[in-house]
Amino acid sequence: MDIIQIVGLGLIATFLALVVKEQKPLFAFMLTVFVGITIFLFLIDEITKIIQMLEGIAEQANMNMVYLQTILKIIGIAYIAEFGAQIAKDAGQASIASKIELAGKILILVMAIPILTAVIEMVLSLLPT
Repeated sequence: MDIIQIVGLGLIATFLALVVKEQKPLFAFMLTVFVGITIFLFLIDEITKIIQMLEGIAEQANMNMVYLQTILKIIGIAYIAEFGAQIAKDAGQASIASKIELAGKILILVMAIPILTAVIEMVLSLLPT
């Protein structure tokens, strides 16, 4: 699915949600969530291609795959947290959205600690003793 189809689906869903929202706000919200998930499912093939490309580059660079997997997990957490926060904001729950964003940031920090530790150890090993 290319960007024109995705934008078209998004605009149609937005129009429908605006029309339906006055009569059935819950249905409009469910429509918004469904379309968001549908767009994400259409992008899974592209995400898979990106991951395979990054794995190929990491193998060519003789990079430890644990670091690449951690970075990909961090990116996944960021996108999932953003998606969840946007859904909560669409539902009028800004407070819950901010908590989702905070949880995402904390989980990203926890996932990044091993990478930060490795970078610090590498820098320290380069310094003269």
